[in-house]
Amino acid sequence: MDDWQARVDAVWDAASELGEQQVIERIDALAAELPAGDPRGPFETAGARDAAGLEADAEPRYRRALGLGLAGRARVEAHVQLASTLRNLGRPREALGLLDAIAPEAGDLADPVAAFRALALASLGEADAAASVALVALAPHLPQYRRAVDAYARDLVVAPQADTPGRTA
Repeated sequence: MDDWQARVDAVWDAASELGEQQVIERIDALAAELPAGDPRGPFETAGARDAAGLEADAEPRYRRALGLGLAGRARVEAHVQLASTLRNLGRPREALGLLDAIAPEAGDLADPVAAFRALALASLGEADAAASVALVALAPHLPQYRRAVDAYARDLVVAPQADTPGRTA
């Protein structure tokens, strides 16, 4: 990890003591150290605003980071965080699309993708689909009942809503 990222991580580690405005100011100062085309700057400044509840200010920064080629784990994180922002801005369908697009490359972030996918589905009024997504993600972590929970979770959207178009887990 480079020194810049270590300093960013230190701000996030101290976020609860600093307060939202100081986090934004410190992250903005760190982002200003980077070249204009570095996607890490807008990604981190988006996250600072997002954490402060300033979703409308965060959205364009996430989009800029992605447009500049944010890669690897940070790219998946940006999709998750942007999806959460969009859901909070009243656009859960768009959030769901972002999460569905990133899911194949989520890797060890598959559970957070599923969690935010479940939230987007719940915001769309699709409680059974939301519960199914959450329970399917949870099932592998259960030492007992893994197969049963997975099967029942999938049944929430397969059996009861089989005649409803577009309902998938």
